Amino acid sequence: MAEVGRAVVRDPGALLPGGFWAAVAVWLERPQVANKRLCGVRLEARRSAVLPGSEARGPRPRAGPEREEPAAAGCGSEERPGPGERSSEGGSGPRPSAGPEEPQGRRGPRESRGEAAAASLLAEAPGQRGKAGGAEGAFPAWDLDSLWDDFSRSLAGENREMLAFLTGPGAGLQPEAQHELDVVLRTVIPKRSPHCPLAAPRREVVVRDILNGTVSFLPLQEDDKGNLKVKMDNVYRIQLSHSEEEWFMSVSIFCPERWHSDGIVYPKPTWLGQELLAKLARWSVESKRSGFKSTLSLIPILKYGQAYQELKEKYRDMVKVWPEVTDPEKFVYEDVAIATYLLVLWEEERAAQGVTAKQSFVDVGCGNGLLVHILNSEGHPGRGIDVRRRKIWDMYGPQTCLEEAAITPSDKTLFPDVDWLIGNHSDELTPWIPVIAARSSYHCRFFVLPCCFFDFVGRYCRRQSEKTQYREYLDFIQEVGSACGFQVEEDCLRIPSTKRVCLIGRSRTYPPAAEAAVDEQRTRYVLGRSGCPGGAPAEGPAPAPSRVVAGNVDHGPSGHPDSHRALDAGAEGRWLPGFHPREKTERVRNCAALPREFVDHVVLQVATLLLGGKQSNQRSCHSGSVKTWNRGASLSLAEVAGELDRETLRRLKRECGGLQTLLRNSHQVFAVRSGRVHIRDWREEELRKDRQPEAKRRLFSETFKTRLCWFFTHHPDGCALPADCCPFAHGPGELRPPPSTKKQKQLL
Repeated sequence: MAEVGRAVVRDPGALLPGGFWAAVAVWLERPQVANKRLCGVRLEARRSAVLPGSEARGPRPRAGPEREEPAAAGCGSEERPGPGERSSEGGSGPRPSAGPEEPQGRRGPRESRGEAAAASLLAEAPGQRGKAGGAEGAFPAWDLDSLWDDFSRSLAGENREMLAFLTGPGAGLQPEAQHELDVVLRTVIPKRSPHCPLAAPRREVVVRDILNGTVSFLPLQEDDKGNLKVKMDNVYRIQLSHSEEEWFMSVSIFCPERWHSDGIVYPKPTWLGQELLAKLARWSVESKRSGFKSTLSLIPILKYGQAYQELKEKYRDMVKVWPEVTDPEKFVYEDVAIATYLLVLWEEERAAQGVTAKQSFVDVGCGNGLLVHILNSEGHPGRGIDVRRRKIWDMYGPQTCLEEAAITPSDKTLFPDVDWLIGNHSDELTPWIPVIAARSSYHCRFFVLPCCFFDFVGRYCRRQSEKTQYREYLDFIQEVGSACGFQVEEDCLRIPSTKRVCLIGRSRTYPPAAEAAVDEQRTRYVLGRSGCPGGAPAEGPAPAPSRVVAGNVDHGPSGHPDSHRALDAGAEGRWLPGFHPREKTERVRNCAALPREFVDHVVLQVATLLLGGKQSNQRSCHSGSVKTWNRGASLSLAEVAGELDRETLRRLKRECGGLQTLLRNSHQVFAVRSGRVHIRDWREEELRKDRQPEAKRRLFSETFKTRLCWFFTHHPDGCALPADCCPFAHGPGELRPPPSTKKQKQLL
């Protein structure tokens, strides 16, 4: 055995040992957080178990922080079978029952503290994390029992060195006690990429020993007959120990001579002992815990990883021809990931329902339409609707169905023949999507990815300060879905965005016959949120739809009741008169649309104020010493605003951010820090530039002087920098035309 890493863990918040098991849970359930070359894992089965009794264990290893031990007897022999090989031979080893109950027996003082934090580690049923484990070859629980029993018998016989490694150095303190463990079978799924297209999933048995603070990872392999066995290669252990008022965390390898690194599932031992150990040590003493679901918890990760790589390769050329002003890499790969998620989710839904017809959809507020384009191209009938047409729509071709129209929740915006409604950053329509889906038909489902915070009418107002605004808004959308009669599920997407939690409603909490009663409840809830007469109070969670078995209900020609007309408060069947869709042309309110003469006048007025009232020299140049250059005073935004005339302030108040936005936009002249306005000293920028990496310094040196230097023209002392150092032109003679960007070249 060899210890490849050891770290002292400082625990000022007294979170250990519970924090250790929380960190282990991350590495067990979400190893891709630490190892970016992994797609994720699938937990397939679990059981409680005991190791063979002390009478069969033989000598114990010495306790203590030993860095290196002689290789175990089984390490050097390649022809010797690995421990736990499954065969047809019987055995007399004990077979404890598998199940979720905790092992009974003596508990150490550390175990009781860590048990609560570690309970969620294995709280799920076998295969539950994948939700579709059976479709991906999930491992039956009885196979794990058989595998563990064979492995346990081998530990009592010829593989005592492995037994000593699993129990750890601290096990010698209680030689009379049988060792109780939690055993998990997981499949580690690597990312598929052009550099590594053949990386295959690997199965591991993970053995958690709370009493001794160890968790061991045992890789599995198949022999020529298809029998699974534990490999001697790549067995490692993570351990938490306590000595002399200090906590230690270590990583040890059972047989370093037989460690084979593939750079993906099994990295180099130095990575385990340095990178992984450092992350586990940091996570174990962090008090913050995420309030969100694990990533991709509702779909099989293996299918997602394969499908994502295929779609990424198929649509990656969209980045090169992106005509919008938005970041192409973010939006293209984000929509590819969302499309992948929906395609896998819908494939699993078809398999569960036993149908082959692909689901139809409507993307409400589709924006650039790329998600619609991908889903259409992959064979799903549907269309996208948005209030404003985008340039990129013309590039998709006739097979992509996109409509320019405003959606106002009403009788005219129902989709009775559509399977799914999609709201991908749908802004003011986000809370309405569950309502529209519920009223379109009983079989209509929804998928929303909330971003901006809107209520049924206007912006969403926070009500709970103990939650983040994002978490509170997600709870609100979930409440809306529940009030509409959906069983709402939450999942976390793998996209380059901070707002990546989606909410899905794919089943109802009531039978079709109760539609009329449930829709009355929807009406009361929406009216209550909007402050309309006859609505339920807005505070508190939405009441659960009552499971009423109604009598015969007239569903009308579309198979849906007409009770939603109780929301009709205006013309054209609108459900709420206060709702207004966004305008077709969005007004720019960041001061960029202000007249250039007005902006220049305000900049000159504020600069003169900061420079102490000195008259600006319209023909000044860089002539004096930089030591005498006037840097001006520092004034608060309120002081600056107090010196401006009323008409100027009135025009600025129409813009988002007002005066502060205009000054920040005038980056060449001003620096706004902590609510105070300063004249920018470009000598400080030069010092920061010198500390930049070589690549960025080279980028600065290649700057084209496309704008005149304001200081050269207006400052009483001229520019603080000589012409060859200033990024702006000292006079019209230095002006250069702006270079064509890479994107512009590709579009020519």
